[in-house]
Amino acid sequence: MSYIVLRGRWCNVIVLNVHAPSEEKSNGSKDSFCEELEQVFDNFLKYHMKILLGDFNVKVGRENIFKPTIGNESLHQDSNDNGIRIVNFTTSKNLVVKNAMFPHRNIHKYSWTSPDGITHNQIYHILIDRRWHLSMLDV
Repeated sequence: MSYIVLRGRWCNVIVLNVHAPSEEKSNGSKDSFCEELEQVFDNFLKYHMKILLGDFNVKVGRENIFKPTIGNESLHQDSNDNGIRIVNFTTSKNLVVKNAMFPHRNIHKYSWTSPDGITHNQIYHILIDRRWHLSMLDV
C-alpha cells in the first residue's frame, strides 16, 4: 500500500494505491489487509478528498443491495468474498466504486485476462469519497 498527498489551492487529494490478496489467499491474510487498509484510511484527515485505486482482486457484482455503492455497470453478476469485504469497507467509509458506475462495453470493463485468454475479470477498481461523487454529478 502506498499513498501520496496532492496539495491544492481549495482541496487536498490523497491517492492511495493498493494491491490486495487474491481470492485464494487465507482469510487471515485478507483480514490483515482489510485491517491495514482501514487503519491507513482512518489516519487521513476527514476533509481531504480520498481516491483509492489499484488491484483490489475483487469481483463486485450487480446485487441490488450494493447498487448505491457500486451502480449497475459491473462486469460481474455476483460478488465474491473479497468483493463483499471491499463493498463493506466502501460503505462504512462513505465511498463509491466509481469505475463500476458508468456504462461501457464489456470489452472495456475487464482489467485482467487469464493466460489462456478466455477468462476476463474486473479486479482493478477506483474508490472515491461519496461527497465528491455527488458534487461531480452537479457539473
